[in-house]
Amino acid sequence: MFSQLLAGPVTRCLAWLIDMMIILAIAIGLGLATSLLGIISEDFAQALATLLFFATSIAYSMVLEWFWRGQTVGKRALRLRVMDAHGLQLHPTQIVIRNLLRFADMLPAFYFIGGLACLFSRHAQRLGDIAANTIVVRHPKIAEPDLDKLLEGRFNSLRGHPHLEARLRQRVSANEASLALQALLRRDELDPAARIHLFAAIADHFKDKAVFPAEAVEGIADEQYVRNVVDIVFRPRTTRATGKSDPAAVVTQTNLNNP
Repeated sequence: MFSQLLAGPVTRCLAWLIDMMIILAIAIGLGLATSLLGIISEDFAQALATLLFFATSIAYSMVLEWFWRGQTVGKRALRLRVMDAHGLQLHPTQIVIRNLLRFADMLPAFYFIGGLACLFSRHAQRLGDIAANTIVVRHPKIAEPDLDKLLEGRFNSLRGHPHLEARLRQRVSANEASLALQALLRRDELDPAARIHLFAAIADHFKDKAVFPAEAVEGIADEQYVRNVVDIVFRPRTTRATGKSDPAAVVTQTNLNNP
């Protein structure tokens, strides 16, 4: 399992400020609409405006975190995401719980209790996160990997079978290729046993896509097999006569760049 970068209180506060400005803008718009009711009853108009503000502040985060898979506008701008603490799929009840307890975290003002909870929590969780068993992680912008450096110096025995190479490239989806690449880029983050198990599972998956002859795969470790597959998918074969990329490879590469 790959480690995740936990979002700190400062970054989360900045994301909250962005969201709060949006919520205030929505609330002002709703307030202007309800002000028309002041003709009938000014007290009723003020009460309705206050009720709509609290409803908006809760619904805003709940709706966006569900449809954007753990993100709001502020979180997306700062590359943050709410996740289940165990890496499982975020459940709707978790979103509801963490957002309903937001008001407790905000006491007595400016997220004082929530900020203290984040500072002293092992996983930087506020009270709502602790109750919902969620965490907020940060996804830093990752520079495009240097594939030539990652894959250099290794003989790719699969290249000796162009028709199987093309079949493999056509059958590997963009998501599958991206997962294999991320596994190679982050392999040093895994302990040895988990690393062996992960690459064995990925290699077995790709071996079902195209069956290469025994002489092409004999003696190759699972991690090297995955490296060979990534080499084929991400670095298309070029023809010696024209120097142009294989058309099938170009299509695959385009899909990888636009998953």
